[in-house]
Amino acid sequence: MTTTVRNTAGTGSAVRDLWPGALWLALAVAAAAPVFHEGITALVTAWQQPEYSHGPLIPVISGYLFLRHLKAVPPHHGPVTDRWPGVLVMLVAMLFGVAGSLAGFADIVAYALILWIGGVILTSFGWRRGIGFWPAVLHLVFMLPLPGVLYYKVSLTLQLISSTLGVELVRAAGVPVFLDGNIIDLGVYQLQVAEACSGLRYIFPIMSFTYIFAVLYQGPYWIKGTLLLAALPLAVLMNSVRIGFIGVMVDNYGIGAAEGFMHLFEGWVIFLLCIGAMILLAMALKALIGDRRSLVDALDLDMSGIAPQMRRVGDIRGSASLLGGSAVLGLVGGLMIAAPALGLQREAEPIERTPFAAFPGTLGEWRATGRGTLSDRVARTLGADDYILTDFVHPDATAPVNFWIAWYRDQRDGGVHSPEICIPGGGWEIDALEAVPVMIPSAEGRLPVLLNRVVIRKGMSRQLAYYWFDQRGRHIASDISAKGWLLWDALTTGRSDGALIRLITPILDTETEETAEARLKGLLEQAMPVLPTYIDTDWPAPEKG
Repeated sequence: MTTTVRNTAGTGSAVRDLWPGALWLALAVAAAAPVFHEGITALVTAWQQPEYSHGPLIPVISGYLFLRHLKAVPPHHGPVTDRWPGVLVMLVAMLFGVAGSLAGFADIVAYALILWIGGVILTSFGWRRGIGFWPAVLHLVFMLPLPGVLYYKVSLTLQLISSTLGVELVRAAGVPVFLDGNIIDLGVYQLQVAEACSGLRYIFPIMSFTYIFAVLYQGPYWIKGTLLLAALPLAVLMNSVRIGFIGVMVDNYGIGAAEGFMHLFEGWVIFLLCIGAMILLAMALKALIGDRRSLVDALDLDMSGIAPQMRRVGDIRGSASLLGGSAVLGLVGGLMIAAPALGLQREAEPIERTPFAAFPGTLGEWRATGRGTLSDRVARTLGADDYILTDFVHPDATAPVNFWIAWYRDQRDGGVHSPEICIPGGGWEIDALEAVPVMIPSAEGRLPVLLNRVVIRKGMSRQLAYYWFDQRGRHIASDISAKGWLLWDALTTGRSDGALIRLITPILDTETEETAEARLKGLLEQAMPVLPTYIDTDWPAPEKG
């Protein structure tokens, strides 16, 4: 029967039988290497950070999940007629990879790499057989670093939760403590709950573990889902316990003993405790439904027959679709390598701007009281290439306006941090936040500036702030939209510069929000015509009298 199928397949049969599957896959990998090189490099770099140090294990575990599923997929000896959806997925992955490389966003290339791996599997096995391997491909997501805009939002949220729960544990131990944002004040000592203490260090490997646990568990889907959902709160809770213990040790033994404890428990100890708690949760859920099997029996841990599955790669025969997809990928990759020599590489437009050192100290009737400087720690965190920080006062204003601009030459590696992320970390609570267009007079009439209007509170003190992202002439309120325009600009112009602009003033007890907002608008009206010299925005120049 097999001989008949191959004889009637004509030239397609000759293509399928030309090389064994291992060589076809080697060809596909070689063709993809130039396209996804930057993504692979970004992964290796990210894996050197504590939060992603588990990354090298993820492809190995995904390979095991793939071979484990392959045991249940019988060999197929006839022609595969549904490969083209996989080719389409490979080409889409290629487009994302090329776009990420051209724009300089290595993270996008890394995400596209996973999509390409899924496309290779679909092309090799066909859509109907290949789609069943999705758990192994999806698990690769856990090796990826979070995009910066999400990382800081998630990290800050987890920092605040960990700080709050940790302080409650310290109070439960009878230790007086005060929490100000992410600062735990014990009187003699102050502890800063930094990004490394947010719980992200434990969450990624814990989520990977629970994902594997859920895939291998032979039981109801609701138990699988419960275990997956429990990973995040469990990791944060265990991190809060660690912070609570540190606070108690600081109060009893001083900062030196606490530092030793923190270094001991910030890595694998907490991870193993989380694993133990997850296993206890699985056993409790299993007992809840009356499952009397041991946990080992409830997990499909059968390793027999895994090694022979590796030889089945040779069952994958060459095809016109696999050859065509690899050829297109190889052609694009070759062009990317040769682009500089062929003059095809886009050169970034020159950036012409005046440093903030030359920013005027007088804006209409507003006068700057002096230039502020950031601490080294804050400056390193922000990573701005140039900034201005000063208070402006007006003879008729009852309070100053703090004026801050951070300018970045290249935002692709980190870039602007939204005040929405930083404000709670300083101990302030956000009472109100909305994106509003503020009409500002100009030489061409009243023009809108789309910005965020935010009211913040700390104790009895309140402040009103305006802030927005200025992306080469666009006034953008959303940090997500700013990242989207950043990608567009990097692709179309090679530019990735931009700025964050923030004005803030106190809301005095004797005035309304409208009065405080009038101060912000008054300074903003004077500052907008000056900004194009310093941040490459498109505000019309003032009329010359």
